[in-house]
Amino acid sequence: MPGSPLELPPLAHSATPTTLVGTAYAALRRDIIEGRLAPGSRLRVEHLKDSYGVGAGTLREALSLLVSDALVVSQGQRGFHVTPISMEDFYDITRNRILLECEALRQAIQTGDDVWESRIIAAFHRLSRAEERLASNPINRFDEWEDRNREFHQALISACTSRWMHHFLGILYQQAERYRRLVVTRKPIPRDVHDEHRAILEAALARDADRASALLADHISTTYEAVKHLPPDLFTNHGQAAESAPAA
Repeated sequence: MPGSPLELPPLAHSATPTTLVGTAYAALRRDIIEGRLAPGSRLRVEHLKDSYGVGAGTLREALSLLVSDALVVSQGQRGFHVTPISMEDFYDITRNRILLECEALRQAIQTGDDVWESRIIAAFHRLSRAEERLASNPINRFDEWEDRNREFHQALISACTSRWMHHFLGILYQQAERYRRLVVTRKPIPRDVHDEHRAILEAALARDADRASALLADHISTTYEAVKHLPPDLFTNHGQAAESAPAA
């Protein structure tokens, strides 16, 4: 129906948070995205199972789910490793995210109804408040901002009826978050990012698909440009990170 994605079974796995596998999966996923488990580091089941409070079999199952998320790689006899990061990888993520998210936004603008409009307005309001708090405390407020930012982008494309589009964009978005965190936690988010969000919102509400898509593409590209100016050792040193479990 217009205003919401098709109510179809998910294309990816569904790790129920109330199960041991789901709990371990969620904790590992959070620690990978937030950098506590460093890109390129080896994930030793015998070391990590105690830190996450689960058995070896449960942890392996959770790690296998993360392989399908492209956050973990399985290298045969070498075991599991956190997926490395690189500028080449982030360029690929950015390019494909622009292609898919702009098309999803076009479809959402075409099919979205009043409920969709109210959804993106509310998401923008919550994001604006989070942006204000992030500017004064980028490290402690990043998680809140990231949640509100994700909600805003999801709201923009929520009227797109392609479940494949939502599936692939979900993967690309969480991959991009690993890089975005490197930027935002090192300096306050620029105030023009708020203006970028507002401009996208206004173009979407005006049903100007061409302008909204162009603004969204530029908005996504700015993070890539910001990451390009980070010290190179942020990428090269991750592979030599310690293999110990994150602190509790």
